Amino acid sequence: MPYGSWINDFPTGFFLVVHIAAFAIGAGFAWLAFKRELSLLASGFVLFAVAELVYVTYHLDWTVFLFAHTIAEVLDLVAFVCVFAATVYSTVRRPALETTR
Repeated sequence: MPYGSWINDFPTGFFLVVHIAAFAIGAGFAWLAFKRELSLLASGFVLFAVAELVYVTYHLDWTVFLFAHTIAEVLDLVAFVCVFAATVYSTVRRPALETTR
């Protein structure tokens, strides 16, 4: 058995709590970003929250692990790109626009 097999001893409820908590954090940050009209940043957090829901589908036995994991990882990757792009935009592009006015 590969290293880490001890994690299989945790009950399913533990993983559901972890993913639902991560979903709540992502949704909360998305809400705050939308409220501040930071749509690209908000989109990244929305994608992260959706990825957490996809992980939940595996723990509820609605999907197989590799399907849920692959979809969630793609969503997380796009979310990471959105958050990074939003950060670069707000720290580099916005100040440059303000100095040209």
